[in-house]
This record gives sequence, C-alpha cells and structure tokens, in this order.
Amino acid sequence: MTDKETRPNPDELLARVKAEEAEKKRGKLKIFLGYAAGVGKTYAMLESVRQRMAEMDVVVALVETHGRTETEALLKGLEIMPRRAIEYRGVTLTEMDIDAVLARHPKLAIVDELAHTNAPGSRHPKRHQDVEELLDAGIDVYTTLNVQHVESLRNVVAQITGVWIRETIPDTVLDTASEVELVDLPPDELLQRLRDGKVYVTEQVGRAVDEFFRKGNLTALRELSMRTAAGRVDEQVRAYMDQHAIRGPWPTAERILVCIGPGQEGAGLIRVSRRLATQLGGEWFAIHVETTDDLRLNREKQDRISNNLHLAERMGAVVISLRGDSIARTIADYAVKNHITEVVIARSRRHLARMLRPSIADQLLQMTDSFDVHIVSGMTPEPAPVLREPGTYRSRYYHYLQALGITALVTLIDLGLRQWAFDTPVLTDIYIIGVVISAVYLGMGPSILCSVASVLTLDFIFIRPYFTFATEDLQYTFTLFALLAVGIVISYSRPNYSNRPTRQDATNGK
Repeated sequence: MTDKETRPNPDELLARVKAEEAEKKRGKLKIFLGYAAGVGKTYAMLESVRQRMAEMDVVVALVETHGRTETEALLKGLEIMPRRAIEYRGVTLTEMDIDAVLARHPKLAIVDELAHTNAPGSRHPKRHQDVEELLDAGIDVYTTLNVQHVESLRNVVAQITGVWIRETIPDTVLDTASEVELVDLPPDELLQRLRDGKVYVTEQVGRAVDEFFRKGNLTALRELSMRTAAGRVDEQVRAYMDQHAIRGPWPTAERILVCIGPGQEGAGLIRVSRRLATQLGGEWFAIHVETTDDLRLNREKQDRISNNLHLAERMGAVVISLRGDSIARTIADYAVKNHITEVVIARSRRHLARMLRPSIADQLLQMTDSFDVHIVSGMTPEPAPVLREPGTYRSRYYHYLQALGITALVTLIDLGLRQWAFDTPVLTDIYIIGVVISAVYLGMGPSILCSVASVLTLDFIFIRPYFTFATEDLQYTFTLFALLAVGIVISYSRPNYSNRPTRQDATNGK
C-alpha cells in the first residue's frame, strides 16, 4: 500500500475537526440500557451519579422511583429540581421543568425514562426532545431506556412478545450517545422481583407476567439488548479509528438500499434495513420509485409511502424519490451507479394480475450481479386505527347510480338517433362514449356496471331480434365484449387525481 493510499483525505480531516469542535460544545449523553422494566436501570444510574457527586455539579431533573425504597434512598443528598405541573382534562400531571434546568445549567442532569411521552401542553411532545435541548445547551445527561423502545426494533419486539410498543425513540438518539451502559439481570431474578412486588404494584403483577413478562420473552429481549449494546460499542470503535485515521483490517464500504412501496410492510422493512446497516457498519438509503401506477393509488396508500419515507429519514437513511417506467430497472440503475452492495425488498404478494410477470425481486436478481438482494417476509405490520371518511360508502353507491344514469341517458340519445335512421355501429359508439366517461370519472366498479348495462341495453333494444338478448350476427357478440373491455381497461388506467399529496424529489445522496 502506498503512502498516498494511507494518507488521510484533507477534506475528511477538516470535517472531523469541525465535528469535534461542535461536539466539545455539546453535552454528552449516557444511556443506561435494559431489556425490561425492573432490571435496575434507574438504580444503576443513580449509583453511578453518587460516585461522581464530589467531582461535578449534578441535579436530578426527573427520576421515577415507582415507590421503590432502595431507589429513593439513592436520591438523598442530591439536588432535586421541582417539576412543572400541567393541567389536562381536570387532572394535574407533572413533567420535567426544562426551563428551570436550563436556568440552573448544571454540569450533569439526570433524566429518567427517555422514551416517555410528555403531557399535552409541554414544550416538546417527547422527553428525548427535552434531553436534546439540554445537550445542545452543553449539559451532560444521564438517562434510562429499555431496548423495546428503540424505533428500528419495534417489529422484532412485536414478534417476540406479541405487544406493539407505542412509545419509541429514533435510532439517531441512540447513535449520538457518548456511552451506552448495559444494565443486566437474569430473567429468573426479574420474575422473582415481579412476584415480590418490586416492579409493579401487586394487582398488576399477574397480568404483566402472563402477557409480557414470560421467561422466553425476557430471554429474547435480554439477548436483543446485549446485541444492541455490543453494536454500539463496535460503532464507537470504528468512529475512533476514523477520527484518528487508523486503517482497520475490515472494509467499511457496505451500502444498503431499501425499496419502499405502498404496502403495509414498509415500516417493518425500514427497521430491518436499519438493523442490517448497523450490523454491517454501512450507509443506508431508502428509495421509492414513482410510476404511472402511483396515480391510481388511493389517499391511504399515498400517505403510507410518504410516512414511511419520513420514518426512514428520521432513522438516518438518505431518502431518494425517483420516477421511472420500470421499478426494478430504476432501482437496479440507481444501485449500480451509487455502488449499493445490499438491496432490501419485501416479498411480493402474488395477486392474480401479477401471476404472469416476475416479481420486482426476481427482476432485480436477473438484471445484475453487482449487489445482493435480501427478500424480507413475515414482518408484523404496524396496527393502525380504521378511519372512515364521512360519506365514503354513500359516495361509492352514488357513483354506481351515476353509472346507471349515464347508461339511461345514452339509451335515450340512441333512441333519438335511431329515428334519424342511424345504424347500429353509430349507436354502439355512443355507448362507448358513455362507458369512457364512467371509467374516467367514476372508477372501475361503476364503469364495469356501465359496460354491462350498456351491453345488455344495446342488445335488448337495438340489435335484432329486438327485445331479446339473442343476436343474429356473430360480429355483434364481439362488439359487446369489446364494449365491456373498454370500460375495464380505461378504468384501470385512470389516474387518481383527488387529494394527491405532493412530495419533493430527494437527491441521490452520493
């Protein structure tokens, strides 16, 4: 290896110097990480604080003792900041008084339960945002976190426990922590603490053990917390090597690309990709390819794509939105041009309309061997409340009535034209116009109804023998089928113009 190859890049060195200067002004975050409530995170945090009381200015901004006498004993001698009272629906709630902490400006602030959701009326909706403000002010923070509250691990935790965790923090919060300390306790000891009433009040113990605190669940969560802490240590080692221009024996050029579509598995796919990028130590990207099919997506699916791209961005991905005629070809071209090494995509659901063409994953595998393709399946979709817009069903049935009305109007026009001796092909063309109008403005279902009604009416009234559904000439049979096909094809191809959200195209993120 030549000196030129081992010499650090001057631009990279300059960027590191600037980052280090900004880091010096910012407070340091230490997270005490556990795998479940009751493992002793708050206790371990306060023990660590008491060891540093003599050497630095410390305040307790907020600690939840949950009535544990051992934890309350560790608070003696520490300066405890008063909480801010918030009235909400006749109930008084208390939260950390961030203004008081900022005004006091200690060297170290203790803030328990990082994933907590603040009471309505607070400055920030989430406690981790309060902590971020303290860090920006140059205040060091000690805090606690359970592994199930990490955003990218939501799906894994749901598969393990069957419980969907609502309160989470972005992975970037964990990534920016200066130190992550694992607080561990064997599952048998934790279950005994539960039985002894040291974690929850007595009436909650039975339900907690049955639903969440099963030994198998706790063992799996414990392993997950260990892996998360180990991964964070590995990231710190790599960061140290980068800062000191140390060339390691392993490559760091992995680049992961996750493909985002309108399916419900999108959020889970993003979390899988985030974990893969963390394990491989590489950059990761989230891409959505917008085709003409997107114009037919309903509002819910369009919002899902937008929300998933925002989720990926919050979790640290470079977000890309491209337009293309072929999803697979656009993804493959981007992956090759940007040196992507791993492409993550969801397993395609084989709808009837797609049985005759290969899935996007199959197409990617056939197009190039420049990257690996990870096909992910079996993810737990995020539960969402069923929201129904007022008038949805009424407007849907109204469209079918409009389709029948169009058919009736066309029939009246044809009856008038027949009085002027217009032949059957001209009358058929008028019905086609009605079917096209129905397909464009009313959708597939109403257009098919219009097509069928037009076919039956044309055959019954205007084709010999009259007032019967039989036909004397075979060509009329083909005409009737063609009329039906027109309605289906046009309604399937129609854009969905209503309430379509706009999204700014992202850069390619090289």
